[in-house]
Amino acid sequence: MTEQLMAGIDLHSNNVVIGIVNQDGERRKHRKLECDLKQVDDFLRPMKKQLKSIAVESTYNWYWLVDGLRARGYPVHLANPAKMDQYSGIKHADDTNDAFFLAELQRLNILPTGYIYDPQLRPVRDLLRRRMSLVHQRTALILSFKSLYTRTTGRDMALSRLKSMEVAEAQTLYKHPANGLIAEIQKEHIQKLDESIERIEKIVLKCAGELPCYQKLYTLPGIGKWRLKT
Repeated sequence: MTEQLMAGIDLHSNNVVIGIVNQDGERRKHRKLECDLKQVDDFLRPMKKQLKSIAVESTYNWYWLVDGLRARGYPVHLANPAKMDQYSGIKHADDTNDAFFLAELQRLNILPTGYIYDPQLRPVRDLLRRRMSLVHQRTALILSFKSLYTRTTGRDMALSRLKSMEVAEAQTLYKHPANGLIAEIQKEHIQKLDESIERIEKIVLKCAGELPCYQKLYTLPGIGKWRLKT
């Protein structure tokens, strides 16, 4: 009977540590390598037919490794570190033990995994995340702008007025030059964020329109087309 193997990969910014165990939990091999797909493939290839699964820790830089190994036909899983009670009570933990720990969780069929998003759609998801961040920044600036106006004048500023206001007008709201500069800078940043968000939305809609499932969304009650500014 061919020995089955499980691999755990502890991924860092400048290196990977791989640990291999068999179905009985015996440690077979381990290696520390650079973050280089060829080096990882060269190390795993002699054991490829025996490898039942490979777990890669979900860190900020996993795309290149998971996508590269999957493209080469390796059975890769993305390990979710947030749901692993790693080495509770163990005093001496290092990268090698971390890698073997991932392999052991696979052997026991208790590895908590994360979803490996479609590599073709992942850039759009990441772009939407950037949009969300920009929207949060814009909201914070708008609230700060309105707050300054209320503090200094005792009146509230309608959001519609703020949005339609030109940068030059924002500067004239206050007698003190410091407040005028704050308003001018904030309004400039709000406008730049508006432009960036709109650019993102155009690209996202273009990419989404090419997906077969996109038109089906419109068959759901309450969902209409996302209209951009013209």
